[in-house]
Amino acid sequence: MNSNRVRILVVEDALDIQRLLRSAFEAEEFEVQEAGTLTLALSRAATFHPDLIVLDLGLPDGDGLTFIDKFRTWSQAPILIVSARMNEPDKVAALDRGADDYLSKPFGLGELLARVRVQLRRGSKTESGTSARLEFGDVVIDFVTRTVTKSGQAVNITPTEYRLLTALTRSPGKMLTQSALMKEVWGPHFKDSTHYLRIYVGHLRRKLEDDPSQPRHLITETGVGYRFVK
Repeated sequence: MNSNRVRILVVEDALDIQRLLRSAFEAEEFEVQEAGTLTLALSRAATFHPDLIVLDLGLPDGDGLTFIDKFRTWSQAPILIVSARMNEPDKVAALDRGADDYLSKPFGLGELLARVRVQLRRGSKTESGTSARLEFGDVVIDFVTRTVTKSGQAVNITPTEYRLLTALTRSPGKMLTQSALMKEVWGPHFKDSTHYLRIYVGHLRRKLEDDPSQPRHLITETGVGYRFVK
């Protein structure tokens, strides 16, 4: 076993999808293990120490949400949900419980691998510490001085806008639910007041995006939340 290879645990009970994902990940030189049940998934997660989990929510002996709850008690490795459950409450529940991204079946392998690479980069940056600066497009955020510039010019950012911007940008590629962002930026008593969130995301887009009507960095995940993309 090469300890330097990325380790991916595929939690999926459909054998054809297991084989498809194993083939795709091994072509990327990832080390892969599979589990078709909740019980086996938890056992393999504890011994394999994966760098990333690809998780189906529908398992024969339990729910993928239970896996997330238990896995998050000992690991913060990224979890990418790949599931046929396409309704918004299922997506929100998985993300609020600790999943990092959600891809609905059927999916394209190209998009799946792109999502995996984003999560692996994010996980690597989390382990190496948080940078004092973040650059995307022509925008620079200085987390030490709490200032934002665009094209070298200072941008007037309110304290609330800054809290929202840092909540989004510290997890590039991670899908963040509306309720999670509301709780973090405004507090637990405002978690259902999502109209505030739409207003403030709109403010940030007008200040930071080249074309606020077609944002490239502050992306809406309809009915679920938002994602920051560098």
